[in-house]
Amino acid sequence: MSAVMQSDVESTRFRQAAESDSPIILGDIYQEQTNIAIWRRNLALNLQQYIAGLLSKGRTFQASMNVTPENVQASINKLLGKTEENNPLSTDIAELVDMFCYLFELKQVGLRLTTLDRAMCPRFHTDSVPCRLVTTYQGAATQWLPHEVVDRSKLGKGNKGQADDRSGIYQKPNAIQQLSTGNVALIKGERWEGNENAGLVHRSPALKEGERRLLLTLDFMS
Repeated sequence: MSAVMQSDVESTRFRQAAESDSPIILGDIYQEQTNIAIWRRNLALNLQQYIAGLLSKGRTFQASMNVTPENVQASINKLLGKTEENNPLSTDIAELVDMFCYLFELKQVGLRLTTLDRAMCPRFHTDSVPCRLVTTYQGAATQWLPHEVVDRSKLGKGNKGQADDRSGIYQKPNAIQQLSTGNVALIKGERWEGNENAGLVHRSPALKEGERRLLLTLDFMS
């Protein structure tokens, strides 16, 4: 297929977000036209309070580990220095790992739990993965662009060193969408079969001075 024809094919691709208050929506990531599935959930008050307490004490995490549904809770409790079985954060993470493994028929996943005081990936980009789960437990959450508003020629070196708001990757500021704290999103990447050149374009949000973010990501194991 010629470069021109390939470009025409990519320009006619249709991709959209699937959103719901029910976790069942995450299964929509298997739909060809879906490149982000969002479970709009609100964190339980005890979980919010627990996380706020952790971060107010200056706790920082840069944890990266391979976990299974069977060992993840113990692994997170060890990271947190907690021994109680009903720790709200480790319980929630264990539930997400179990869901992720069940949905994609995985035995283990790559888990990252990170505290941030600035944007980790501040430029709009796509991920070179099949699919990634992201959720922000505290602080501003991930920003993303609808497929139809993106000029993909401006990704990477195509931005010619210009900031996102000047590169032309999107035309209007209100095109930028943002997850809410607590939302669970499955982000389809470039390595999902049939989704080449259609991975979700997203970035880390800018943080206010003094703001701290707690981010969880789950990935397929290669």
